[in-house]
Amino acid sequence: MTTATPPVWALPEPPARQRRLGREEVVAAAMELADSGGTQALTMKAVAARLGPYTPMALYRYVHHKDGLVDLMLDAAVAQIPLPPSPGPDWRADLHEVATATRAMIKRHGWYAELVHTRPPAGPHTMRRLELMLRVLTGRGVTVARALTFAALIDRHIVGSAVQEAQEARFEPPAEPGAFATVHDLAAADGTVPLLTSWLADPAPGPPDEQFELGLRMLLDGIAARLP
Repeated sequence: MTTATPPVWALPEPPARQRRLGREEVVAAAMELADSGGTQALTMKAVAARLGPYTPMALYRYVHHKDGLVDLMLDAAVAQIPLPPSPGPDWRADLHEVATATRAMIKRHGWYAELVHTRPPAGPHTMRRLELMLRVLTGRGVTVARALTFAALIDRHIVGSAVQEAQEARFEPPAEPGAFATVHDLAAADGTVPLLTSWLADPAPGPPDEQFELGLRMLLDGIAARLP
């Protein structure tokens, strides 16, 4: 039976800083690699090579294990999301701002959406972001448990949208120019999906940011309807 590796924050502190290498440099190098090459480029060997004359084993002194590096990367990415010191008077504006700022961060670090659910949300910046969302929602009279549900729905929309857009981007433009035309012909031949057939004649799903904004506003509308 295997057990999950503990979050890096539950492990001993890294050794005293030696020369120019420290935990911050290791995390920054890993994030740069993932930014440019995706998660498949993220290996301890590649991070060590990016830092200079270091071996992968030398990095474990600072991050303990590969999962520890992922923990630190995820939390460092969340640290880039600006958060107000306390909730403002408009709960919708607060949650909308957190959601759009999180989306902007994921656009810079596409690997975040792929890795965020692989590790427990134990990072200090990650917990502070969630704490703010809980304070905003409990301030409107809901329980902490219900606030967690609402926050999770918002985050699923943010991360899910990013994953879907990344997948779609890999296939645009379609490998076959007539891909949509082929699907349109199949729909037309079926004869039972006239609305879909008409859309496939001139498919235009709309810009991703516009779709994200619509989904977010619908989520906030749904939350508003369930507030005391």
